[in-house]
Amino acid sequence: MGVVGAGRVGAVLGAALDAAGHRVVAAAAVSAASRERAARLLPRAAILPADEVARAADDLLLLAVPDDALAAVVAGLATTGALRPGQRVAHTSGAHGLAVLGDVEGLALHPAMTFTGAGTDLDRLPGIAWGVTTADRVFAARLVADLGGVPEWVAEDARPMYHAALAHGANHLVTLVNEAADLLRTAGIGDPSRVLSPLLHAALDNALRLGDAALTGPVSRGDAGTVGKHLDRLPPEATPAYLALARRTADRAIAAGRLRPQDATLLLDVLSRADVRSVA
Repeated sequence: MGVVGAGRVGAVLGAALDAAGHRVVAAAAVSAASRERAARLLPRAAILPADEVARAADDLLLLAVPDDALAAVVAGLATTGALRPGQRVAHTSGAHGLAVLGDVEGLALHPAMTFTGAGTDLDRLPGIAWGVTTADRVFAARLVADLGGVPEWVAEDARPMYHAALAHGANHLVTLVNEAADLLRTAGIGDPSRVLSPLLHAALDNALRLGDAALTGPVSRGDAGTVGKHLDRLPPEATPAYLALARRTADRAIAAGRLRPQDATLLLDVLSRADVRSVA
């Protein structure tokens, strides 16, 4: 097999497949960081241009390139004749399904995991879910099993929603945690991670187990005065995100019966007035 895109995802998955017995013969690595990563994680693979990698991959070609670049990469490889009948092509995009591959036989194979490009990522792969779209579920299931994962079959038209869910949950979580850490530093806390770690681990565990029943805090209680104090002191760059999440939290708390509509009136009024101020 060959890997086009020795980024954080491609190099790690290539190494995992190689360890599972799939021989990675070639990889495309353009940047200095990608070349270093390929040398570290795929030491037996020849570093070649993308079309030569595709020609060397008789059985399976893994495309681990950015979502918006995927269609152009597939088209370019097809135009140069680097893709051949009988060769399977797998891409790691969460947002795309099979349509982006055109007439090429293949599968969408997206790991529901975040990657750093370090060897420690390999330890996180066993047991994770893979969002898979394919016409050949037998082959896909075997490939995912080789990676120690579990396939979740995603319909073609559901790929954008599937990917939005993961990006919203994981990527925005990083932003939210770092925003909270910045605010704690502003409040004089020298080590925000020490304060946040037990709290956030508990909140995440409760949310995954209990759903909206895990909601706590001033919004879920309708404590308009407390929320108003928050908004008075938050820096301008943090206010829009706080408002958006507070409104959505109130909606979910009301729908789940955690917050009575009559108790939410003052809270929603505070949020509306603060929204007007932030726009002004």
